[in-house]
Amino acid sequence: MVYNNNQNIDESSGKMDDPAQNMGESIQDVDKSAANQKRDESGRGMTEPEPNQIKAASESDQDMDEDEDIDIGFHFEDTSNIDVPKLLIDQVLGQEHAVEVVKKAASQRRHIMMIGTPGTGKSLLAKAMAELLPKEELKDILVYPNMEDLNNPKIREVPAGKGREIVMAHKMEARKKAQARNMLMMLFVVGIIIYSYFVAQLLWGIIAGIMILMLTRQFLPKEEMMIPKMAVSNYDKEHAPYIDATGAHAGALLGDVRHDPFQSGGLETPAHDRVEAGDIHKAHKGVLFIDEINTLRLESQQSLLTALQEKEYPITGQSERSSGALVKTEPVPCDFIMVSAGNLDAVQKMHPALRSRIKGYGYEVYMRDSMEDTPENRRKLVRFVAQEVVRDGHIPHFDEGAVKEVIREARRRAGRKGHLTLKLRDLGGLVRVAGDIAHSEGAPLTTAEHVLAAKRIARSIEQQLADSYLEQRKDYESFLRKGSAVGRVNGLAVMGGDSGIVLPIVSEVTPAISGAEGRIIATGKLKTIAKEAVQNVSAVIKNMTGTDISRHDVHIQFVGTYEGVEGDSASVSIATAVISAIEKIPVDQTVAMTGSLSVRGDVLPVGGVTYKIEAAAQAGLKKVIIPKANEADVLIEKSYREKIQIIPVSSIAEVMEHSLVGPKKNSIIEKLRCITRLSFDIPEVSPATVQAKNLFGCRN
Repeated sequence: MVYNNNQNIDESSGKMDDPAQNMGESIQDVDKSAANQKRDESGRGMTEPEPNQIKAASESDQDMDEDEDIDIGFHFEDTSNIDVPKLLIDQVLGQEHAVEVVKKAASQRRHIMMIGTPGTGKSLLAKAMAELLPKEELKDILVYPNMEDLNNPKIREVPAGKGREIVMAHKMEARKKAQARNMLMMLFVVGIIIYSYFVAQLLWGIIAGIMILMLTRQFLPKEEMMIPKMAVSNYDKEHAPYIDATGAHAGALLGDVRHDPFQSGGLETPAHDRVEAGDIHKAHKGVLFIDEINTLRLESQQSLLTALQEKEYPITGQSERSSGALVKTEPVPCDFIMVSAGNLDAVQKMHPALRSRIKGYGYEVYMRDSMEDTPENRRKLVRFVAQEVVRDGHIPHFDEGAVKEVIREARRRAGRKGHLTLKLRDLGGLVRVAGDIAHSEGAPLTTAEHVLAAKRIARSIEQQLADSYLEQRKDYESFLRKGSAVGRVNGLAVMGGDSGIVLPIVSEVTPAISGAEGRIIATGKLKTIAKEAVQNVSAVIKNMTGTDISRHDVHIQFVGTYEGVEGDSASVSIATAVISAIEKIPVDQTVAMTGSLSVRGDVLPVGGVTYKIEAAAQAGLKKVIIPKANEADVLIEKSYREKIQIIPVSSIAEVMEHSLVGPKKNSIIEKLRCITRLSFDIPEVSPATVQAKNLFGCRN
């Protein structure tokens, strides 16, 4: 498991406040802004602050936001009263742009590439696209024997349903011919046996009859060999085919010819009867969906490109050692619409010519992972819950309170204030678990209590591992929860995207072997971004401490990170630990922190702050330092609000103010403020700090 310290922040749905601009405001402006901010009449939020002003929200205000009744805009008894659209395209939530693209692509038969987070509705949109295609264009594909070349079967395309009639007609005709032939042979054999009886050679007559039957079966042509094979059938289909070819190997994707161990002696299977259509052929006049398309072998992607270009592709044996490799059919029609999907890395790793084909003859769509928290979108989530109940078919409907609890969880999982998650596959899992609990209790409806119980039960593997991880660290005191220590910081990280952990970071500064050999040594299986973060921190330390660290070796250890660390959200923790080690100033061990750090000392936003704060509270820590820009993203559970104090900061100087202890911290804080030229006051500044500020003569 990789500890991800820097989850991606969605830039498509909104912009973060500029920390540099925020730090450029004076304390007078901040106080004025905080005093003028008022709650609106509904009590559901704060008025928008003026540009470049820092919004000061109290804990009571935050609690009011969390505890408010969710406005849906209408009242309902339970989700059985909610109309569920019949078409899948109308069931898609929050992806309006993607829906419009799918409709256009379906009408013009264009290909689509969907890029986005798993669970945002890519496969649902592909299924919906199949429903929009005309049913009248569906075809059956038949494989006929080629008497001139048995290894080159013929292909015939007929209207949907007609292929079944053709095959049945051929079977009836073959059955009649076989019956007539068998009757004639039986009469002939019986005649021989009767004749042998009269000439007193009955035994030889029976032997002769058996030999004649065997020879005729061996050498006479079989009527069954002339029956065509149904390769693709669209009989009685309600809509165009939808084929999910995700992870398909070459044979399943492109078609194959089965191996025949009996290639002679009258026991062989005709070549055309061993032909198996691939997914590209089954998707003829329909939709071929391939998720994680970059995982396909390059050879398969090249063949897929050929099929897209030619709209037909012959079927041959995929194994060179199989007898099927000798067989190659005529080109088989495969006029399909391809919907490919994946994460951002899929774009980089897929065949460039294949992507060019999709881009040149279709659309590329980025799937959103969140939508604005508005009454209209909340009503969409109400419909989503109703859809999941109907789709499952085994769980009771949800009452209004249960639906509102699901909406609260959608807010929380969005990771941003004012947004609702669009990772609906995971949210649907919560709905089903809550329904299962209600069903096991025999409840007529699923209530809010069932949803809350589901949240406790349906924890992800990462969350369960994080709980175990925290318990082990408590037992073995891998991190401290009280007192102070030099060069030791309780950092925070995220496991699996939805579970936070405490990440202890320890630093030690030692003399270098020579003046020019000072190094920064980081251990803990750091990934690329984490290594770069360490290098950025070194620049901050050189600038802010005034210490020539080239004469020292700076050791940074991520304790207990056996699976590695990725991301830069530990930058603030690293800088604090190193500065503490250099200046010999203790760090308060009741404090945890997270945040990225610029080379100028600005604290930048990171992802997963909600889960990190909850991890700190669960670990027994008292305070947590987060970036000021992430303040609005905090949506922690009610049970954690009284356990942890959240401290938003904008600069490394503020971090030091709230994390360092002892009389020596004032001088280092003032040094940092002078270097970074910050223009704000830190809460609860001591008289000694004010005096030090006057002595240093710092000005904005």
